[in-house]
Amino acid sequence: MNPGIVGAVAAGGALGSVARYLIAGLVQPASWSGFPYGIFFVNISGGLVMGILTELMALKINVSPEMRAFLTTGIMGGYTTFSTFSLEAALLIQRHAYAQATAYIAGSALLSILALFAGLWIVRAF
Repeated sequence: MNPGIVGAVAAGGALGSVARYLIAGLVQPASWSGFPYGIFFVNISGGLVMGILTELMALKINVSPEMRAFLTTGIMGGYTTFSTFSLEAALLIQRHAYAQATAYIAGSALLSILALFAGLWIVRAF
């Protein structure tokens, strides 16, 4: 493990988490229903920004591994892990690995929700 990259991820994660908290908090009160618009907005905007950053770093600008980790795994990962999930799914689709992409997308959503319920059950049972 490269300590510089680990530090970059940690610093970016802190910034991304604070951004998620502030932005979701600003968006949610503006909504008039029980739908989680704040996090919904964070997930969608995170996917957009992750796409822009990834393509810029691939085609337009040369950044260090530390800066790449700071921006993607750090800031965007702290802002929304959904952006990383979206990137991984898109990479599978671009490689025409449709069965893997489908399994990854459906499996991640379903198993994550089931795991959350399992966690709730574990705490309630003990």
